[in-house]
Amino acid sequence: MVLDMSQSEDSTHFSPEEKYYDAIDRVANGDLTGAVTAFRACLEDDPSMLDAMHGLIRSLQDLGELDEALRMAQRLAEIDPEDVLAHTSLSILYQHKGMIPEAEAEATKAKLLGWKHQLRHQKRASSPL
Repeated sequence: MVLDMSQSEDSTHFSPEEKYYDAIDRVANGDLTGAVTAFRACLEDDPSMLDAMHGLIRSLQDLGELDEALRMAQRLAEIDPEDVLAHTSLSILYQHKGMIPEAEAEATKAKLLGWKHQLRHQKRASSPL
């Protein structure tokens, strides 16, 4: 269900979650520009919705807005340095921009973080309660 935020001067009556799901629906419908707008609206209301940041980064990337996507991915990696997907996104964006050493460094960070998360999960699963 795509929200029609254009009919009111103020979209504040929609919750951040509604704006997020609206953005996801827009991505699914191929409306990346509308998705970017909805993800931004969501993040204005709730900057802690990291899934919305991931969606915004991917939508910007798909629109070819690599510099802005890169800035958002860098910001996300600063907010949550252990976010594997943030570092994976940085790697992909750097690669698209031809920044191969930076892309490789971020890919390595993502891989190491993934292993770290996996080891934590295995440790929790094997420890008695």
